[in-house]
Amino acid sequence: MPTLHWNGKHLSPPQPVSLTLDSVVHPKGRGYPKSRPDGRLILGDNLPVMSALLPAYEGRINLIYADPPFFTNRKFSARVGRGEDSRKPSKWKLAEGYHDSWADMDSYLQFLYERLHLMHRLLAPNGTLYLHLDWHADAQARLILDELFGAENFINEIIWAYHGPSPIRTAFNRKHDTILMYAKSREYTFNVDDIREPYNPNTVATFKASRKAGFGKIPDLERGKVPEDWWYFPVVARLHNERTGYPTQKPAAMMERIILASSNKNDLVADFFCGSGTTALTAAKLGRKFITCDESTRAVNTARARLAGVKSVFTVERDVAAQTGVATKSKKVRLKISGDLVQLKTSLDVDFWEVDPAWDGKIFRSAAQAQRHVRSGDIPMELKIKIGGRVCIRLVTVEGKQFQISK
Repeated sequence: MPTLHWNGKHLSPPQPVSLTLDSVVHPKGRGYPKSRPDGRLILGDNLPVMSALLPAYEGRINLIYADPPFFTNRKFSARVGRGEDSRKPSKWKLAEGYHDSWADMDSYLQFLYERLHLMHRLLAPNGTLYLHLDWHADAQARLILDELFGAENFINEIIWAYHGPSPIRTAFNRKHDTILMYAKSREYTFNVDDIREPYNPNTVATFKASRKAGFGKIPDLERGKVPEDWWYFPVVARLHNERTGYPTQKPAAMMERIILASSNKNDLVADFFCGSGTTALTAAKLGRKFITCDESTRAVNTARARLAGVKSVFTVERDVAAQTGVATKSKKVRLKISGDLVQLKTSLDVDFWEVDPAWDGKIFRSAAQAQRHVRSGDIPMELKIKIGGRVCIRLVTVEGKQFQISK
């Protein structure tokens, strides 16, 4: 089989980072304070993070979804306003999202190659990788995956089609992404009956009119069909109750199909380009365990707030050497406690805040959380919780700054 070469192609020995436990989140107080976590949310560069996970997780992750930068050479902004008119982008309140900028294609391919190699090592023998890209680099990525996984373990080239405005006037509008599906071996998980969908009403009507419509083959119309390898899901910009404002967020319905197809309950699902946290969120809702990681503080904060709305207890960890993501004190943040009522008083524009009602001064154990409504932007400024000792609160502003105060 042909292989792809570029300047500087190599695989270095893993260089793991040291991870420190920042906090444990018990959504709505579930299992506080002793329940074992079902998920890990990690702040850090995914290359050294995956290297750090190898001793415990090599050959153990059942499903990896990877949504890396696409080699667009663009700078993406996050929408942090609420209740804004989606048709008037000039009036949106924006903050820094992430950069998809590269010196050249060689550096981008090296970035992918090293990370995909570690993902292959982390996958279980029955594991599956879904790599999500678009026209910028999907052809090159397929050759890399053929090399790492073996061309015989290619399963599908899935096309995600969607609608939306486009400035292109010299070609057909580019309105699809490519998801490359590869298995670790031929004994991979694929739950065909968990992803069936109803036949089109026109198909049902056709078979009612003529039993010869299928050239002698009569489908089980009640059971439904296995989806084709082209999928239509609306982009998140059109899903107002799902949209977080994080750039390039993917729809939960698409992630649900992937997770149902290629994992079972209590399996371990990973996403090392966390973004807004949709993979981890969907995995938790479907009864899977998860590991998710991003080097962006904004991404981790967004994922943390969303995961606080599900049942799974999870940890938040970070590179021990990184100061990014560490909460600091501020005179603009005040805490008032009245019985079992904790009140946050601040002039800051708060996006998310949480309470540890018995803080030990070391590990923050979040037992109550509040976040901005995805549409109105409203956020509760008081939380009712049983106080068990020293109270500590943490908050994140819409600008991504983090503060902590205890009493």
